[in-house]
Amino acid sequence: MSTAVSTAAEIPPPELRAGPDHVGKELKRGMFFNTIALLASNFRGVFTFLIARMLGAAALGTFLVAWATTDILSRIGLFGLDNAIIAFIARSERAGDHARSRALFHLGALLAVMQSVVTAALAIVVVQLAGTRLGFDPQVVAVLSLLLCAMPGVNLYRTCTAVSRGMKVMKHDIWSRGLTESTVTTLAFVGAVLLGWRTYGAAIGAIIGTGASGLVALALASSLFRSAPSAHGVISYRREARRLLGYSASISGYDLINSFIVRLDVIMLGAFVGHAPGVTLARVGIYGAVVEVANGLRKVNQTFTPIFAPVVARMTADGDQRDAAATFARVAQWMLWVLLPMLGVLAFAGGLMLTIYGQTFRQGAPWLDVVAIACGANTFVGLAETVIMVQRPGINLANSIIACIVAVLANIAFISLFGVIGAAFGILLPYLLLGVLRHRTLRLVFGWEQPWRNVAPPVIAAIIALALAIPIRLLLHGILSEVLSAIVFLLVFGLEWWWFHYRRERVAR
Repeated sequence: MSTAVSTAAEIPPPELRAGPDHVGKELKRGMFFNTIALLASNFRGVFTFLIARMLGAAALGTFLVAWATTDILSRIGLFGLDNAIIAFIARSERAGDHARSRALFHLGALLAVMQSVVTAALAIVVVQLAGTRLGFDPQVVAVLSLLLCAMPGVNLYRTCTAVSRGMKVMKHDIWSRGLTESTVTTLAFVGAVLLGWRTYGAAIGAIIGTGASGLVALALASSLFRSAPSAHGVISYRREARRLLGYSASISGYDLINSFIVRLDVIMLGAFVGHAPGVTLARVGIYGAVVEVANGLRKVNQTFTPIFAPVVARMTADGDQRDAAATFARVAQWMLWVLLPMLGVLAFAGGLMLTIYGQTFRQGAPWLDVVAIACGANTFVGLAETVIMVQRPGINLANSIIACIVAVLANIAFISLFGVIGAAFGILLPYLLLGVLRHRTLRLVFGWEQPWRNVAPPVIAAIIALALAIPIRLLLHGILSEVLSAIVFLLVFGLEWWWFHYRRERVAR
């Protein structure tokens, strides 16, 4: 192993070192605001709930297939600018070059909007000309063509929020996405349905909501540079644009592929409607609700990654691989303490949670178990992706290409053989593979280790909680068994968490 980086097992936890824990305080402060933003963004679930309740499972399936396709195509227009600009601005601020940070903000916002408009226009033409020929349902084609107009607003929000995160300001996302997008999207959807636009109501709501979110994110990011000196005549915007786009090129590749993998199961199900066992547009809608519920696990990334990315970018820019490795191990453990209880609740009470969309959605409970594990794995290994992105983004591209090939082949084979449940397993397999590839990269390329002692406490706590909750789930029946088993799991896991931190504090003293 490289002598430049000590084995992580030899690195004492930062909170047990002498002196003030500045990095820990910075991480926790950022995570606090990110958590509030995460909770606020969950209000967008009301939008999905209303589509299911007001328009039915088939309408929800149509919208989710269209939205999944739009999200993938939006990554082409974004071209990796959101991830790249976090690293660029973090390093610029580290050097005290506020004028350059301001120039990067202007460049990022302008490029994101221009590229998105061009991409959306081309995509609309292609969808209109070739959509039905490719086997898509005509209604899906019509909704998708309209929904693509949301792309500029989506990417303006992503880029401006990335600028705020690069400046280590996490609270802006609370207002732009958490409150503005959730509220405006829901109100616009309800208004459109009341006006009689039932077919296009969800798409209209999404366009208006994402546009409002992008404008609010732009205004908030602009407020960070009011006192910054002008970059005109000092910085070459053309040179900065070339550097920014050159760095983001490989990021764009794996970001697009990762988004494709995330949305692949829903899109493939949409393409297999009427061509695979039990795959109908209504069941695609039920599966889409399953994915929406399980996506709560993916959103945990919004608590950790936005602050972790600029912190690790500064550390690695200074060559401080030792502390970067220790910080990674620390945040990985924190993430597991959050992910595992959420995963446990979905496993024991997922069917009950799905009934908020309607009783017919309960049939998606077995699918939820598999999708939840996939989403949890994707969230956890996303930390490794961030570390690789700020140092060697090309490696992420190679890893994502391998996982994407596996995902496409697995979904085609599993859906054609097993129907809807095949999509769940088709997305689990590539996420497990990505985890292996990314953590092997950390070990072999950067010389980092992920010793068992970093992840053992939350994993052991989850195993003990499962051992006590599973018998309750098996012995009882109905809603009572779901609720009691979930409660027992949370109580036991919570006690294990308290006992771990109690012992940690005693050692620290």
